[in-house]
Amino acid sequence: MSTTVFNNNLKTLGLLQVNQEQTDLINGPAYKEYIKILYLPAGYKLRVDFACYETQQPTLFFMSPNQYLELEKAGEGSGYFIFYNRDFYCIQIHDQEVACDGLLFNNIRNMPKVELSDAEIAFLGGLFQEMIQEFNLNDSSMEEMVRTYLKQLLIRATRAWKRQHLTHDVTGQQSDLEFFRRFTRLVDEHYKSKHTVADYADFLCMAPKTITHKFNRLRLPQPNEVIKNRIILEAKRLLVHTSLTAKEIAYDLGYNDPAYFSRLFQSKTGESPSGFRAGFTG
Repeated sequence: MSTTVFNNNLKTLGLLQVNQEQTDLINGPAYKEYIKILYLPAGYKLRVDFACYETQQPTLFFMSPNQYLELEKAGEGSGYFIFYNRDFYCIQIHDQEVACDGLLFNNIRNMPKVELSDAEIAFLGGLFQEMIQEFNLNDSSMEEMVRTYLKQLLIRATRAWKRQHLTHDVTGQQSDLEFFRRFTRLVDEHYKSKHTVADYADFLCMAPKTITHKFNRLRLPQPNEVIKNRIILEAKRLLVHTSLTAKEIAYDLGYNDPAYFSRLFQSKTGESPSGFRAGFTG
């Protein structure tokens, strides 16, 4: 199967088969700007940002455009790779829980994967074949049909993710879950310029103490830690994937005092920025 792509009026969705021959293409820069979903059988090894995963059974992985993906090893079976942009699927009228900023891409466990049951494997196998047939048919209604298949995949995967990663108590606190997603979306948008809980409390029109109480009910890290962790994650990405100096990274992340930023980085990682870069790149 070659790459099958829908592209119209800035809306893009593509479907690609995954095997050993395709790993270099998937790891390259061509898909960096897209939201990505990987369906991988057993025997694959991949890295998402700084976490490594090995598939013991068919598994779905979900990645946002700003995340780094590297397929390190392909298994014997073939998988599928879906890539799409926000214009194709992520508008506000879509259900928030299964949109691109929902549980699968921005969740309280920082876990971007869903392991699949036999029933889910059978369902997705049929769904991928339906998508391929729809591309081959190339009917005028193809865009809406393919979007429908994508939403089915996201709904099924969201249900499975909640079963695997959330306790019953947390699942019942739907309003707090939605608040967490809203908070982390704001952090993702503003972390370079807004560094305190009070900054985000202003966005949300509530007291910083209220935010802390909501996080405590979900037994999450303190909101200040969520903000700092997002900043440090971006610093790690820039240290590993660019040639920017630690001072330049500090300025890029909104810190006018590079020495303060270096101390923050060391307190969160146990290493200086230069030590982290040297250790990671070998």
